[in-house]
Amino acid sequence: MQCYHDLGNSLQHLDKIIEKQNSEQVAKNRLQLQVSIDAAKWCAFQAVAFRGHDESLDSNNRGNFIELIKHVSSYNEKVAAVVLDNAPRNASYTSPTIQKEILSIWSIKIQKHIREEISDSKFSILVDEAQDRSKREQMAIVLRFVDKQGYIRERFFDIVHVHETNSLTLKKEICDVLSRHNLSVQNIRGQGYDGASNMRGEWNGLQALFIQECPYAYYIHCFAHRLQLTLVATSQEVEEEFENKMIQLPWSITTGLMCFWQRLILKYLK
Repeated sequence: MQCYHDLGNSLQHLDKIIEKQNSEQVAKNRLQLQVSIDAAKWCAFQAVAFRGHDESLDSNNRGNFIELIKHVSSYNEKVAAVVLDNAPRNASYTSPTIQKEILSIWSIKIQKHIREEISDSKFSILVDEAQDRSKREQMAIVLRFVDKQGYIRERFFDIVHVHETNSLTLKKEICDVLSRHNLSVQNIRGQGYDGASNMRGEWNGLQALFIQECPYAYYIHCFAHRLQLTLVATSQEVEEEFENKMIQLPWSITTGLMCFWQRLILKYLK
């Protein structure tokens, strides 16, 4: 008789039980992933490092990303039940790879929003390159435009690793970024760079290459860089400046060797 009642009770059917378990697991997975997304969003918004020097289980400080998840889980039992030690070993959603994937998705969404802001308007490009801590050349691209409300906006749009800093390489990388987002070079109405020869050169500089393709892309020397040049020139009159140069000399030599080493590796990889 009990079997007959169980058979008539749809809630006891095997497919219903499995479906319920699956729904519960999906909810746990979504909560676990949402916590990682929120932690990555907070770290990025606060401009703090994600990873720590020692992320082992017995470390006192496992980095901002993991420590933030630990802090949130201490106030929420549902979160604590699905993250870190209670998460599946093969799906913890805290690895550096996952962190980079989350940031990549956020960057795509932000770039899409900026692209919608620009629409079909004309825009200017602000570009500069510098070495990061690993001695790799990184080129930052900022777009300046007037939005639909008439306000001037400057948006950090992308950062690109460049193997060479000559004008042809930089132009190619910039054009590739613009092309990926359907931004036409013909709509450029201004260029802003520092005063380096590869950027401001009248014949072969980056600004000259863009003017050849778009005559209205007028070049303006970055005002902040002009101020920097003034400060550097002024500091030359200080006697202690010579000592600073001697201290910086080994660093400059090491930096140059690192650039040469990267080019050598790329040559043999090809």
